[in-house]
Amino acid sequence: MHKLSAPLQRLMRRGTDFLGTQYAILGGAMTWVSDRHLVSAISNNGGFGVLASGAMSPAQLTEEIRQTQALTTFPFGVNLITLHPQLDALIDVCVAENVSHIVLAGGVPKTIHIAQAKTNGAKVICFAPALVLAKRLIKNGADALVIEGMEAGGHVGPVSTSVLVQEMLPIMADVPVFVAGGIARGEAIFSYLKMGAAGCQLGTRFVVADESGAHPDFKRAFIKAHARDATLSIQQDARFPVIPVRGIQNKGTRAFAQIQHETIGRFDRGEISMEEGQLIIEHFWSGSLRRAVKEGDIENGSLMAGQSVGLVTETAPLSEIMASLLAQSESALLNHSGS
Repeated sequence: MHKLSAPLQRLMRRGTDFLGTQYAILGGAMTWVSDRHLVSAISNNGGFGVLASGAMSPAQLTEEIRQTQALTTFPFGVNLITLHPQLDALIDVCVAENVSHIVLAGGVPKTIHIAQAKTNGAKVICFAPALVLAKRLIKNGADALVIEGMEAGGHVGPVSTSVLVQEMLPIMADVPVFVAGGIARGEAIFSYLKMGAAGCQLGTRFVVADESGAHPDFKRAFIKAHARDATLSIQQDARFPVIPVRGIQNKGTRAFAQIQHETIGRFDRGEISMEEGQLIIEHFWSGSLRRAVKEGDIENGSLMAGQSVGLVTETAPLSEIMASLLAQSESALLNHSGS
């Protein structure tokens, strides 16, 4: 592992103390990508891997946690989707398996779920795309926050990372705050640390790691893509709200628009209820993401990726990716000190 300089250690200390890691770098939880292999590789190389539970059942999550624990002795977290119908049972699994950090994402977690997650001493991390929500989550018991800008891949909020950090970092001193969205180089990591971040979360950059189980064609799509290719999905009708999803444009992107049109038409004709229509639209991405990540269907599947995909140029072992990020951070620190 890379030995950090004393100044960079100091900048990362709040994050590393909280995570129990050597580096304050988290792996974003990406459904079908952030499995035992990628997560353990991130943790084994000094970062903090986060398992993406996605739509797993409690039994599946138990097995994935145990398999990850067999591959690393270092800390890692588990990301749970707050809208999962078995959220209570999934939290119980994490508590029973002594998961040290539980990430509640995909919606605003209830206070009771935050408390449940902390029953065995686990630390709870929540996502806060707005200042008012950040304050509420801290009041409700969140131990740390991730502020993620719209440059990120997958489901995103409406505000850019650069604006969020200016708004939130100067006044969010109560808990460690990690920055995510559009980060793929160490210079950006250093800049956010200097602004007061406890650390940074990266997702897209780790998709092309050798240890990532994503299909080779999925990885090649990332390597070929430019930042402008990672666009947001468009909501077709205000009656059927859609959380924007950022991904590389392909036939699947256009199919999502068509699914919305068809579903809205069926609702207008009285063939389905509004609730049924909403479920049809929301379920589109889960199946198409698996087709892309696991089966390599990069034409029709969902290629969820952040705008930092334009900075992804080759596959490499996780150790090399981490070493590159840290070398860039050290170089930025040296340039800053010498200016």
